[in-house]
Amino acid sequence: MAGFWLGVVGVTCFAITLPATRLATGSAADPQLTPAFVTLGRAALAGLLSVLFLLVTRSRWPARRHWGPLLGAVCGNVIGYPLLLALALRSVTAVHAAVITALLPLVTAVAAALILGQRARPAFWACAVLGSALVVVFAWLRTHGQGGFGLAPADLLLLGAVVAASVGYVYGAQVTPELGAERVICWMCVLALPLTLPAALWLWPDTAAQPVRAASWLAFVYVGTVSMWAGFFAWFRGLDWGGALRVSQVQLLQPFLSMLFAVPLLGERLDTISLGFALAVVATVFVGRRLSRPAAQEQPA
Repeated sequence: MAGFWLGVVGVTCFAITLPATRLATGSAADPQLTPAFVTLGRAALAGLLSVLFLLVTRSRWPARRHWGPLLGAVCGNVIGYPLLLALALRSVTAVHAAVITALLPLVTAVAAALILGQRARPAFWACAVLGSALVVVFAWLRTHGQGGFGLAPADLLLLGAVVAASVGYVYGAQVTPELGAERVICWMCVLALPLTLPAALWLWPDTAAQPVRAASWLAFVYVGTVSMWAGFFAWFRGLDWGGALRVSQVQLLQPFLSMLFAVPLLGERLDTISLGFALAVVATVFVGRRLSRPAAQEQPA
């Protein structure tokens, strides 16, 4: 049971990422920290923690064959996903973003099939198309309700964030069997440190010109220490102790937990349309993951 509950802790940590990022960046009408600073600053903070972890554990440098996948993971998970997410959350609520990003597990399976050449059943691809269609319809309804037509720019940013994270996960998974999950996360953050640390210092906000609320700073610290770093330790350890097949299903709760945390943290309102579409998307993810399981067993990511 310890592995299962560690998995729950990890998913809860990740679920808070959406409202915490929104709290850190603020909205377009009430901006706080810039999306660029939040992205680079959280990566720099996680990178410094990673340096300490790697030194304490006396971890060896990755081999030359590991650099390519690690850099791919850096582009997707350290830079791409956080930046696109932060930009989008300036314009949409965390509840809205939770529905769009609920596609992440399914898109990750698609990325594994395309990048690693894993074979998937036609029914799996049908689930991928259906899940994507549900997200597009949800985004269109939201835009139409606001007097627009089609996908809003923030929705495109969220979809881009999902793709970036999925590609990063696949590349990171390629070297996880040799390096270990915790060290993959740490090396990703350390590799990005020469870029993220000086850039974060350069982008440090001028609080004298534009004060930043304490809650936004606390949210920034959270996404840097927990979302980007400690949450992965709990998640991967839970997968190891409890079995990946069983514990990974907890991830289906993530969009609903994000919605629930958005209510007290941001004062957002849950509505039946968001909950309904989230349930539908999660259902397609659940079915799609079951259909992709044989392929994943033939060639682990």
